[in-house]
Amino acid sequence: MRLADRLPPWLTGNHGRNAAALVAGAFWPLAFAPFGLWPVALMSLVALFWLVEHASPGNSAKRAFAFGIGLFGAGTWWVYVSISHFGGLHWALAGTVTGAMIVALALFVTLFGWAAARGLPPNGPARWLLGLPAVWVLVEWLRSWVLSGFPWLSAGYAFTDTWLAGYAPMGGVLAMSTGAALTAGAILWVGNERSVRATVGAALLVAAVWLGGAALDRVEWTTAVGPPVTVALLQGNVTQDKKWLTEQLEPTIRLYHQMTLEHADADIVVWPEAALPALKFQLDPYLERLAEVTREAGTSVVMGVLVWDAVDDHYYNSILAVESGDLYHKRHLVPFGEFFPVPDAVRNWLRLLSLPYSDFTRGARDQAPLTAAGQRLAGSICYEVAYGGEMIRAVPDSTLLVNISNDGWFGNTIAPHQHLQIARLRAREAGRWMLRATNTGVTAVIDSRGKLTAVLPQFEQGALRATVQPRDGATPYARAANWPIVTVLVLLLGVAVRLRYA
Repeated sequence: MRLADRLPPWLTGNHGRNAAALVAGAFWPLAFAPFGLWPVALMSLVALFWLVEHASPGNSAKRAFAFGIGLFGAGTWWVYVSISHFGGLHWALAGTVTGAMIVALALFVTLFGWAAARGLPPNGPARWLLGLPAVWVLVEWLRSWVLSGFPWLSAGYAFTDTWLAGYAPMGGVLAMSTGAALTAGAILWVGNERSVRATVGAALLVAAVWLGGAALDRVEWTTAVGPPVTVALLQGNVTQDKKWLTEQLEPTIRLYHQMTLEHADADIVVWPEAALPALKFQLDPYLERLAEVTREAGTSVVMGVLVWDAVDDHYYNSILAVESGDLYHKRHLVPFGEFFPVPDAVRNWLRLLSLPYSDFTRGARDQAPLTAAGQRLAGSICYEVAYGGEMIRAVPDSTLLVNISNDGWFGNTIAPHQHLQIARLRAREAGRWMLRATNTGVTAVIDSRGKLTAVLPQFEQGALRATVQPRDGATPYARAANWPIVTVLVLLLGVAVRLRYA
């Protein structure tokens, strides 16, 4: 007897399944920070896999779309807060933009539903253990780069504190998502067949996936190099509504300058993203004085700064190592936040509406690490830390990671916690300690295994002191990024499709 035959009639109809899919998707964010209920992700996946069973491509796509609406509606509603409360966009237009984004993201899940019905075997282990997991994770991969990409809430992040994290240095978050999807498929196998063969086979598969992760979790892919380094991460807690006021510049300079002097005994002092509300050329006289002071004190300051290239008339969101003068320009910009991918006519209309927007230029694809206090820092700014395959480029040549952000745009929502969880996995993938300085939180120090070693409370002004260990070497993921796991997934999908038509 199939699992569907044991369920109430209202849940077997199209409307019932669409509603169930919406609810299952809405539960998905509970698996991630700040809630951390990772088994919810498994149950949500099991529910989705079951809901698209024996459905036509159209019905399967509709159920997957409903799941996506629930997932991104409950998991990314904070976008409205960013663009309305802090961006100044009218509430109606902000709601429209947020809704459009949720629908666009749900379309990726819709692709999963359509492909599951159109190309995979209708039932059996080949569907549950090969096809469904492969399609789900490949769609996550597509979502991470198509149209600039938005990899938020990928399944693997929910398992940051589980044995599946052992796969991160091998295949990144996609490898962890694969482990979770295989587990969900095994559960569905048992639920559908309810036989000794299915139970034993599923148990062996789940044991192999999870114990394999546990074994890999014990491997040290990188090695300590040189003595430990002391750091101070500054959290100015300058509220977003005041940050860019002209009269706020001098008080902000005084604030960060004083905090730096108080922690000048640290080897490295890190300021958050765009810490001072001005362009670098306007700040150069102050930066020269700061460099003299910190050089005498024996500390190195790394800060977020906005840079204007007068030659090309380009603006960059950057990280500056004050002592060495090294700059890192942000590579992955936020669409409709840092640049507007629209024609000039639309851009002029936005100006007439006085909408909050600015256009930055992308930094070069390959940039050398920043030099500070004898260390090589692989930099990332704000949400580009979500792109593991891009961020990993500078890792083999670095000894530490630095991520600066201004999560004040998110307010008191779940987004800063999700963002921190993503950053933790980047450290695990790279086998490097990460220094994460933010304006309002969550400021944290993350070790090379993705564990939080020090955290500063949100919405408090202060400095986070810690000692970190520089590391050398490269994890398999740092060398090959996502391509090995994507290749494996394509092969699994190919086998499943071949069995459908065998």
